[in-house]
Amino acid sequence: MRKWQGAVLSIGMAFTLAACSTGGGGSSSPAAPGDNPEEEVQLTAENLQPEEGATLVIWEDKNQSSFIEQRVKKFEEKYGVTVKMEELPPTDQVTKLTTDGPAGLAADVVVFPHDKIGSASEAGLILPNDIFEAETAANTSENALKAVTFKDILYGYPYSVETYALFYNKALVPEAPKDFNEIIDFAKTFNNTKSNQYALMWELQQFYYNYAFLASQGGYIFGDNGMDSGDLGLNNEGAQKGGEFLQRLKAEVLPLKMGDVNYDIKKGLFSSGKLAMDINGPWTIADYRTAGIDFGVAPLPAIDGKPMTSFSGVKAYYVNAFTQYPNASKLLAAFLSNEEAQMENFDMNGTLPANKNVAADAKVQEDPINKAFLEQFNNSTPMPSLPAMDSVWGPITSAITDIWDSGKDVKASLDNAVKQIKESLATVQ
Repeated sequence: MRKWQGAVLSIGMAFTLAACSTGGGGSSSPAAPGDNPEEEVQLTAENLQPEEGATLVIWEDKNQSSFIEQRVKKFEEKYGVTVKMEELPPTDQVTKLTTDGPAGLAADVVVFPHDKIGSASEAGLILPNDIFEAETAANTSENALKAVTFKDILYGYPYSVETYALFYNKALVPEAPKDFNEIIDFAKTFNNTKSNQYALMWELQQFYYNYAFLASQGGYIFGDNGMDSGDLGLNNEGAQKGGEFLQRLKAEVLPLKMGDVNYDIKKGLFSSGKLAMDINGPWTIADYRTAGIDFGVAPLPAIDGKPMTSFSGVKAYYVNAFTQYPNASKLLAAFLSNEEAQMENFDMNGTLPANKNVAADAKVQEDPINKAFLEQFNNSTPMPSLPAMDSVWGPITSAITDIWDSGKDVKASLDNAVKQIKESLATVQ
């Protein structure tokens, strides 16, 4: 068993009611039956009950409001706890929790992308997922579980996953390419720079996408599954091969400057039939369906026979460490993210599930688009959640720009990026 999984499964065994009754960890309980009045009752997923008089607030995104409303009704009927939802984009929640949490003004249950978990944990803003950790570990896909675990402690109650994959126009590319050599060959006959017609695009300025080219050849950001900021792999041999491959794609597939490609440009070209393939995420499905394009989605093509490892993200619920009602909050977070809830969320919103059973359900798998994204997610790398990641984006984006736009030496460019990252980390650690 991996180290982090062992920790996740063992932490909850040490949590008793007494440990949860102080600070923000839980509520007290009467002594268990028996001769010893000081005997303690261990809190479990089966016997956890909300605090008397508990009322809760949850922060969620607007597009989840219908699901929350439907699910909360069931929660209120089961536990007698009133829940109010306040709309707040997940990307803004850690920042707001930093100020509103200690002031007692924040929601009891919050949701944010997993890469913010490091800063939230180190600031003491969220409670571990202790009571429901065994259940969460058993039912959640491996990559999603990794994403919501920080320094061997499970914090999140994951409910959705996302990554990017290959969109292809079936009228231009009847079958998705399995290898990038097929794309390179296709570009030779399809590309027409004068007509702004290209075989493949992705958001060149975003390292979120460029990471896949470095990682597929053996590059990485931080060692120890993204948790060791002292081990940088952005200039190793694999990363250099990935950078060299990017230069080949610039010459043979996409001879444009990085600033010439963005989301809107790609969307316009794909929708008009001038772009055959687009590396993008599930957030663009609605746009392409609205455009009336007969498209498919497939896992990213291999590079030199090696699968392409994309960046991925996981959304999860977290319990505010300053909540007055930690038991009720944990019950709500679990109730909104359990198997039944994730199936409901998929039915209502098409939300790709983190739960293994829901992901394997015929209803989910019968859609080839869902299947492709979930397959790619299983071959993805969750974005590192270490706060040290803040020191990475700028230098590595500049290096990729030098490699792509100016054709500069790959090794020298990546070496310089790593040097800058190390210098930045030295000032903040």
